[in-house]
Amino acid sequence: MSVHAPQLAPVYRLPPVAWIAFVLAAAGVCFASYDAVVDMWTTWQTREEYSHGVLIPIIAAFLVWQQRDVLERNQYSGSWWGVALVSSGLLLSFLGAVATLYVLQQYALLLLIYGLVVAFGGWSLAKALQAPLLMLIFMVPLPAFLLHNMSSELQLLSSQIGVWVVRLFGISVFVEGNVIDLGVYKLQVAEACDGLRYLFPLMTLGFLMAYFFKVALWKRITLFLLAIPVTILMNSIRIGIIGVMVEHWGTSMAEGFLHDFQGWVVFMVSAAVMLVAMILLSRIGSDRRPWREVFGLELPASTERDAQRVELPLPKPFVGAMLLVVAFAAAVTALPERVEALQARQSFAAFPMQIDEWNGRRTPMEQIYLDTLKLDDYVMADFVRDGRDVTNLYVAWYDSQQAGQSAHSPRSCLPGGGWRITRLDQAGIANAWVNGRELRVNRAQIELGDQKQLVYYWFQQRGRIITNEYMVKWYLFLDSLLRHRTDGALVRVITPVRPGEQVAAAEQRLAAFTANVAEQLPRYIPN
Repeated sequence: MSVHAPQLAPVYRLPPVAWIAFVLAAAGVCFASYDAVVDMWTTWQTREEYSHGVLIPIIAAFLVWQQRDVLERNQYSGSWWGVALVSSGLLLSFLGAVATLYVLQQYALLLLIYGLVVAFGGWSLAKALQAPLLMLIFMVPLPAFLLHNMSSELQLLSSQIGVWVVRLFGISVFVEGNVIDLGVYKLQVAEACDGLRYLFPLMTLGFLMAYFFKVALWKRITLFLLAIPVTILMNSIRIGIIGVMVEHWGTSMAEGFLHDFQGWVVFMVSAAVMLVAMILLSRIGSDRRPWREVFGLELPASTERDAQRVELPLPKPFVGAMLLVVAFAAAVTALPERVEALQARQSFAAFPMQIDEWNGRRTPMEQIYLDTLKLDDYVMADFVRDGRDVTNLYVAWYDSQQAGQSAHSPRSCLPGGGWRITRLDQAGIANAWVNGRELRVNRAQIELGDQKQLVYYWFQQRGRIITNEYMVKWYLFLDSLLRHRTDGALVRVITPVRPGEQVAAAEQRLAAFTANVAEQLPRYIPN
């Protein structure tokens, strides 16, 4: 009686026409998303917090190759749901292209890739490749307004812990929000509203570590989320170390090569902390497998020589999705380049320093803030009335608010200077009119120690007065789409509440000044 060897599962191969279809689909995606990809590349090269983005597609491709032996054993069939996803991605890409909003095109790119995967192999293939597909999210920069709002509180916490570290060494230090005054040097923890430099690279690393961590799901999620407190803690320790080194060895310790080298060392230590956390998590519970089984970088097994090769037909849904992408790319290439309509306006260099009874003096902004805010024109001045009443005016103008260039809301930036917002609401300003309508502003009361200030701010953009930060983004999209315009300004006025003065008196003073300023703005902020 003869014993037969077990029959091997067939290995599925793609016909040459499938590779041609892949190349056409990839070319179509590249042409359809060209501007978005170029913008991403520029961000990777110029923003430290996204410098890891260039590695993401390479790592994702490796994760796909790592499962080659598993993928070739499954007979995937296409799904028309993939065509629906591709259609949605093309629509989103079209809206982003017409509105010249790169962030929409970048997320459309992810949707296109996901839709093509579903169109080729159905939901089972998408599930098998969920890790590399999810990882692509980390290569897309967050919209600037989300980044600013998310990072402001993290920056403040990092500053406070860093100051605590400095004071542990008996060094006197004064902190105002994200500015740490060491006496001989002012350490800028976060220039204007910049994000934490290590957060996104460390979260990407945490995602990879969690992917290769073969334990309970809750442990893997914990490891990934641990990147946030580790970033805050290590950034705080770095701030403390810089403060101590500046105190003992001078300001050169916080500048140039040493500053950059410190950042690299802190990131490597953060990665080591994540590794230690992984080891500790692996020892929690009854699952005590060897480390090699818990965490390992497995390579795909070689295909057996005698395995049956079966040619896999090209799924019709993928052919349909590919044709849609190619047709869309051809149409986008044929469209004329959209150019924003720039408006005639006066420069703020001509803004009057005498407004009714108020006499002003310009206060130039430091270059580090100008580099972060990326504005095209601005005026910042202190105005005095009767030698006693003081107000500050700041107006930031943007010719275009694309590609991360947009007005920064005081709501997220004021805490960076140490000011705590104790009240925030909206109010109409009597006798202040813009485009024939009463001016409405965001009204904030802020405090720093014993100091109090009253703040009015609003977004004056393309004939609208807007007080909601999210509505600003909506009208940017709408006006870019319909009017080819994304210009606009942020207007902010501040007055201190003098010791013993009632807030109502300060508000009366600020409202009167705001009404005078509103009359001047139309020449500098066109409708």
